[in-house]
Amino acid sequence: MTVDDRFTEEFWQQPEEGELGTWNEIITGPVSDWTTDFSHTEPEYAQNAIAIWDDLRSRCPIARTERFGGAWLPTRYEDVQAIAYDTEHFSSRAIIVGNFRPPLSLAPVGGEPPISSDPPFHHDARKLLLPAFTKTKVAKQEVTTRAFCHSLIDGFAGRDVVDAAIEYGMHIPIRVIADMLGFPPEDGEKFKGFVEDALEGLDRPVEELETRGDELFEYLLEQIRDHVENPRDDLTTHLINAELYGEKLEPQHVAGTMALLLIAGIDTTWSAIGASLWHLGQHPEDRRRLVEGPSLRPTAYEEFLRAYAPVTMARLVKEDISFGGVEMKKEDWVLLPFPAANRDPERFERADEVIIDREVNRHAAFGLGIHRCVGSHLARMELRVALDVWLDRIPEFTLADPDAVRWSTGQIRGPRVLPLRIG
Repeated sequence: MTVDDRFTEEFWQQPEEGELGTWNEIITGPVSDWTTDFSHTEPEYAQNAIAIWDDLRSRCPIARTERFGGAWLPTRYEDVQAIAYDTEHFSSRAIIVGNFRPPLSLAPVGGEPPISSDPPFHHDARKLLLPAFTKTKVAKQEVTTRAFCHSLIDGFAGRDVVDAAIEYGMHIPIRVIADMLGFPPEDGEKFKGFVEDALEGLDRPVEELETRGDELFEYLLEQIRDHVENPRDDLTTHLINAELYGEKLEPQHVAGTMALLLIAGIDTTWSAIGASLWHLGQHPEDRRRLVEGPSLRPTAYEEFLRAYAPVTMARLVKEDISFGGVEMKKEDWVLLPFPAANRDPERFERADEVIIDREVNRHAAFGLGIHRCVGSHLARMELRVALDVWLDRIPEFTLADPDAVRWSTGQIRGPRVLPLRIG
């Protein structure tokens, strides 16, 4: 079989003049006032996000910044939910706030469908992925995921201190998503770089951002071509062969969805695993309860998802609109911090506490509205297996150095450095 002619060197259609999107300067540096100058890309936000959300919720529920060309940050559950469901006034064509607004011509597909897609296209693009993420499909991956978690722990057996973010949490979703997409598992370090480039390197020079983006899609094109020539039963081959409206998917659709699965599928679960272990490393009473009573674990894991939800998405304002007492302008960014919504005391009783036996827990860790995470069953399985194996194998552990813990910047929040003392 020859390479599908959709995936030639002219893989990406060049935008016509006037449809290149808009670049804005990213203003970096310390925040002067979180109500009027917030920045989710600063280390201070990464380390202290929960306190910042609490403060804003009481003083200025929808904060504003002139950084990134203008953006808003709602912190109440009610506001986050309303925007997430309002596809008439808010577009999903770009979901990462940075210094680039993609052109209006990208709607309703966007660059990473279906998460970047608006109705009605979104519904049909999402349906293409649903069969790969059913509970039945996900269950088939549990045995290999559990074995892989055990192998990781075998690798640092006997050591006193382990970085649970870098040496454990990170590798699990990398292996799972590589298996799903049919990518070489030894490319894990590349995947980590792609994730960091896409989500944490937003303040880099424009030329560097473009170069790193090109590297990602060159890698994806390489994998697509290999799958065209050597088809196998995985998600990449499924996307290559899939049809929408009676035609094969456009190359940008195939690669964009693969980029979404690779990046979002790794960073979100990596962050959730790390944040859960971070919590247990400093709350011995919770750790002991889960070690001694495994039946409580599923409830506790849902509470960790609520309390330490990793994902913040974004929207672009379609037209000038008054919302929640503020005047949003066309093309303004709006961040949707689902973690902040999960800690709104108007929505959750004792919202600021982590209650591992919380019975009613309708959290928004996987998003709200039409873009609720299509891979939630997979993420829950990975989190459950990763934590179960760790607690069974390493029942005693604490934070080795609380001051050494580093949280990721940007829209996915989780520990990137997490030294735990084991035994």
